[in-house]
Amino acid sequence: MKKLLSIVLSAAMLAAVCSGCGTKTNDEAGTDTGNTIKIGVFEPTTGENGGGGVQEVLGIRYAKSLRDSVTIDGTEYKIELVEVDNQSDKTAAVTAAQSLVSSGVKAVLGSYGSGVSIAAGSTFRDAQIPAVGVSCTNPQVTAGNDWYFRVCFLDPFQGTVMANYAGVTSGFKKAAVICQNGDDYSTGLASYFKNAFKGDIVYEGTYNTNESDFNAILTAAKAANPDVIFCPSSIATAGLVIKQARELGIECAIMAGDTWENETIIQNAGADNCKGVTFSTFFDENDPAAAEFVTGFKAYLNADKQNLKLNGNSDGVAAVSALGYDAYNVVLDAIERAQSTDTTAIRDALTQSDSVGITGPLSFDENGDAQKDMAYIKTIEDGKFKFIGTQKTDGAFTPVE
Repeated sequence: MKKLLSIVLSAAMLAAVCSGCGTKTNDEAGTDTGNTIKIGVFEPTTGENGGGGVQEVLGIRYAKSLRDSVTIDGTEYKIELVEVDNQSDKTAAVTAAQSLVSSGVKAVLGSYGSGVSIAAGSTFRDAQIPAVGVSCTNPQVTAGNDWYFRVCFLDPFQGTVMANYAGVTSGFKKAAVICQNGDDYSTGLASYFKNAFKGDIVYEGTYNTNESDFNAILTAAKAANPDVIFCPSSIATAGLVIKQARELGIECAIMAGDTWENETIIQNAGADNCKGVTFSTFFDENDPAAAEFVTGFKAYLNADKQNLKLNGNSDGVAAVSALGYDAYNVVLDAIERAQSTDTTAIRDALTQSDSVGITGPLSFDENGDAQKDMAYIKTIEDGKFKFIGTQKTDGAFTPVE
């Protein structure tokens, strides 16, 4: 009920302040920027999560290419994206968030990476600017923050899904879990997997940020003779872990979470080494309901060599790009529903979101989290991502037909 209570209180305060006035304030009318509404794009385009952050930016930019304005009281307002690089770093994230506040953005999109989203959350909350996370899956992103929403599912859900896929669907009895020290996404997802796995956790290992030699950890994991290794990590780490594991003769299954849907992982680890690697994600580009989006986004990528390069030299449609597209549109829908550029009005309108996007339902619960109950399971086969089915937290797996 926390967001509902805040809506009531903010409405009461607004009524008290504006009683008897029939005109909009400069902020509400958007006269501070003319007929332009600034939306912040808070993403890592460098650092260990830069590859994924760029893919979210591409989804956001594509959405803007199709819908670059909103209408408020009969007046058209152009959308201006203000992009900042949070550098995949918690300290830099705060500075990047502060720069967005200073620039006068009315809402923020991002980020890829839960740690930077958590770090910047209080900045957006204190400035009373609504933020919509794209793929930041850790529960702490929205916990206790009435100004943060997100369009992705959460790690407790994702960790349980992968534990069930490993232990129930695949029948694995022994698991090794490897995660990154100090990384909210990696440690959180690893913890949820361990708690839900219906078998024995035979090894737990950790590594530090920017570490590149995983042989000691993997050798110890191999000695425990697991059926599966679960290693939620960054894109940069994934390729190294997979390659080094196979070079050590580790033949067991390797699984992870949503960050592993990036083609540079296959390029860095090698297609043969990646065979059978499995992960959960938010979206499948072969879904008939998403056909128009997929066709359009591929055309958008292929129309610009730089876009293709940013997308890992591929026109594959990553789930985080689809999430970026949905996040942009859910914010524009809220602005039009609010019929205002006032940030409180936009925030309150976000709580009323009730639509279905490319990645599924776009309604939010009382914490600001998207109400999603299904994950897509993909594997790597012949150097390509292959959708194999959907998994729910209750253990129900539905294979692709």
